Amino acid sequence: MYASHRPEGSDMTHTSVYPQAWETAFAAAPAEFDAGQPRAPRRGRALPRVVDGGRPGPSRPAPMAPRYRGTGVRMSRAVHTRRPAKQVRPVTIVGLALLAGLITMWLGAVAQFGEAVRDASAPVPNQLAVVQVKSGETLAHLAARVAPEAPVSSVVDRIRELNELQSPVIDAGQTLIAPVG
Repeated sequence: MYASHRPEGSDMTHTSVYPQAWETAFAAAPAEFDAGQPRAPRRGRALPRVVDGGRPGPSRPAPMAPRYRGTGVRMSRAVHTRRPAKQVRPVTIVGLALLAGLITMWLGAVAQFGEAVRDASAPVPNQLAVVQVKSGETLAHLAARVAPEAPVSSVVDRIRELNELQSPVIDAGQTLIAPVG
């Protein structure tokens, strides 16, 4: 062990982390090394580690703290303050409700009068024929098949009237009198 590491007159024993071979290598060290103070290791160099068996292990430089480089997302540096919301007046709410009601009534009127205009444009054909119901067919399908130009609801009503049907249910293979055209 190093004699210079032990204070004069001390009975403390110093256990070195270096094996015996290292101690003999430093026996012929320069005078400033044996001056009584232990020499600090050079900055940036790590001392060799002692591995089981007494040989020094590989030395690595001390790890440096990673430099924070940010998230990569650009952020505005402007002061963000919340502006107070504008107060909605009751007059505005009532006005919007009336506007919504007027739009609803207009759409209903267009739908009602549009149906009447469509019905007047294509009357139900007067020519009648006996037709057979196909598998999976409903009265609406049958009406669209036999009178494609006429309104379906008017043809369905005429078929029910001609065949005295109480319900809209029909069976496959059933024969019905229907307006064709």
